[in-house]
Amino acid sequence: MSGHSKWATTKHKKAVVDARRGKMFAKLIKNIEVAARTGGGDPAGNPTLFDAIQKAKKSSVPNDNIERARKRGSGEEAGGADWQNITYEGYGPNGVAVLVECLTDNRNRAAGEVRVAMTRNGGNMADPGSVAYLFSRKGVITLEKNGLTEDDVLTAVLEAGAEDVTDLGDSFEIISEPTDLVAVRTALQDAGIDYDSAEASFQPSVTVPVDLEAARKVFRLVDALEDSDDVQDVYTNIDIPDDVAAQLDED
Repeated sequence: MSGHSKWATTKHKKAVVDARRGKMFAKLIKNIEVAARTGGGDPAGNPTLFDAIQKAKKSSVPNDNIERARKRGSGEEAGGADWQNITYEGYGPNGVAVLVECLTDNRNRAAGEVRVAMTRNGGNMADPGSVAYLFSRKGVITLEKNGLTEDDVLTAVLEAGAEDVTDLGDSFEIISEPTDLVAVRTALQDAGIDYDSAEASFQPSVTVPVDLEAARKVFRLVDALEDSDDVQDVYTNIDIPDDVAAQLDED
């Protein structure tokens, strides 16, 4: 998965500075609102909220927007929406499995937009449970290298429950069980290591290797899905060989 992860990271950085910045801000703010509503508005006592705020700050979301979202979610300020979590499953080009996590205040709109994006980009919807079993929920922490070695990171987090550290080129990705996420993140902080994001995410347990053309088709589908304001995250089990990843970087 190293090729895929590395390319996805590069792609994410490009996305931060382009026209999708506003959409990304909206999704990060929604995460803060939901986290505050679910676990309370105090980040010190709500690790999910703490991590949602950290990710938003690292992505340059203005502090005012972050604070208003926290207050809306916790009820300190009026105007919070009734966000619902919905996960859709499907298959993309080449039989690649696709999991789509939505956070929406309109289930019908979300379902319609996901279905349209799928059918227009070579994918099709699948019954609940038909794809989800190919993924497992994991804690995922990303951090810039900033002169750190893989051993530096491993030493800091191994005893806290980290399962794996992957070198993504400019950054590291740490995988753990979701229940160990806070402990691993805290271990980084205790070691004086700054990190970009810490969140529960889906990791594929079985991957599908693809060639360049199939990879492009899958990413077109992912882009179309992410264009929906209701879609928070899209996960696939695509496995991109390093030579294909290099060609994608040139696109």
